[in-house]
This record gives sequence, structure tokens and C-alpha cells, in this order.
Amino acid sequence: MRPPQVGARTLHGDQVRLYYSRKTADILHKYGPGPRVHFHVGLFDPAIRLNTTVSQRVLKQRIVNAQESIVDHAARSWGLYADPPEQILDVGCGLGGGALYWAQEHGANVTAITVAAEHVPLIEHFAAQAGVSDRVTAALSDVEDFRDTRKYDGAYANESSGYMDRQQFFRSVARVLKPGGWLGIQEHFICRPEWTAFIDGYYRTRLGTLTEYLEAATAAGFELEQDEDVTDRVAEFWVQSMAWNTAELDRVEAGGVPSAWSRERLRESTVAHSKLFRIWRDHAVQTRLLLFRLGGAR
Repeated sequence: MRPPQVGARTLHGDQVRLYYSRKTADILHKYGPGPRVHFHVGLFDPAIRLNTTVSQRVLKQRIVNAQESIVDHAARSWGLYADPPEQILDVGCGLGGGALYWAQEHGANVTAITVAAEHVPLIEHFAAQAGVSDRVTAALSDVEDFRDTRKYDGAYANESSGYMDRQQFFRSVARVLKPGGWLGIQEHFICRPEWTAFIDGYYRTRLGTLTEYLEAATAAGFELEQDEDVTDRVAEFWVQSMAWNTAELDRVEAGGVPSAWSRERLRESTVAHSKLFRIWRDHAVQTRLLLFRLGGAR
């Protein structure tokens, strides 16, 4: 008998949960201490040449600033400073950096959903630290299973939709949005399929094509309002990240100091990021900021 589709979904979901559970200490060490902790690529100015022979502290600050920059750039591009949302659903929120951004910078009430149970108290801790506990609610849920009586002005998925069935993702988000609500996505899209196995294997994800997303969005009642290719502005992220890894490895090997990252993990990540830089430089994968509107009307 053919196994039900939900079994495959559950298996992949378990792998994602395990992946993020194991990554928590790494994320906090490299991108923390917070309160706004992100786990996604960032935006750099390709016209500015940045050397990497600087301190590890400088490298880390560049990375964190770039992560903040891409979220803020999306909000400005999508017109959310002029029309701030009251209620946002952050789908696959990680450690809550984006959720805290929407609450702090736009005054939004944010429901941040994650599949990693140990991330919920961390998000709550960071929200308290940032003074927005009353505006950020962390919930343990997959978007497919998420139910809420309220309707949201908008939803946000930053490098999380790649872990989900696309048709179900768009249908699930459409179910909780107000008529005319928006869905903002930051995601990577496969342009040369020979790299799919490497990236999916490294990040335990399931990247798709832009066409796949547009078809799934249309089927769920969304219309595309904006599509911005930021690949060239993201490629430098891998260079700076690789430099941070190298500095961390040098620090560990020189002094025997403890690190959340093992030597093997640092070496693996450094080699992988060198590949990722070339992939992004050559547009074998593209990073895009997409804004959809449910029903195509405000």
C-alpha cells in the first residue's frame, strides 16, 4: 500500500524540527546575543568593497546589520511604513528576530509560529528584553495546522516557505488573512537544478522555482504585487559569513577556547559557504522579495 502523503510531510517536519533544535546554540553564538536574532541572509551594497581582514567582532556586526537591513528594506519596499499593519503572522519565525522587528519598528501585534519547541521560551525571553511582550506571541505550530479566530492584516515568511509544501503554504496563509491582506516572502529560488541537492541537503530545505510559487499563489487566490531580485546584494553575505567562520576556527585552534561550533562543523560550514557564494554570484540560485495580495485588493 502506498503510504499517505501526510507521512512524508511528518517525516520532513521531524527533520526540520531536529535541524533547528540542533542549530539553536550555533545561531545564538554567531548571530546573537539579541534580542533581535535572525537566521537568514542579509543585504549588502555591492558597490562597497568590504575586506575580511578585520576583527571577528566587526564581521559579526556586519552580518547582523545586513540581516536587519534586508528586513527593513522589504518593509519599505512593500509600503509598510506608510501603512503599518496591526496584526501580523510570522510564519516560521526562527528565534523571533523578524517578529520583534515588526513589533518594535511598526507597532504591530505579532503571532510568531515555530516548529521548534525550545524556541518558544527564547522568543518570549527576547520579547521581554525588547519590551514588546505585550505585542509578540510565540506559538508552537506548523502553518498547515495553525488555527486562529482572528484575521491578520499580513503574513511574513522569511526563508521558511522553502521547508513547506507550497500549495498548502499559500492555502494556509490565505485562510488566516483578512480580505486584501498581504503576504511578504523572502526566499531563495532554484535557477540551475543541479545545485538543488546540495542546498536542500545542507539546510534540510526544499527550495523551489519562482514559477512554482506563482502557480501555487494564484491557486490560493493571491496576486503578485512586487517581485524584487536582491541576489547581487546578498552574495556578499556568504563572504562575510565565511570570514567569520574562519576567524572562529582560528580562535578555537589558537587558544583552545570553547565554542558552540565544533572544529568539524566550522570547517564544513566554511567550505559550504564558499560554494554558496559562487552559487549566488552566478545566479544559480536567486534571492527574491515577493509581495502578494489576497484577492489583489486592499
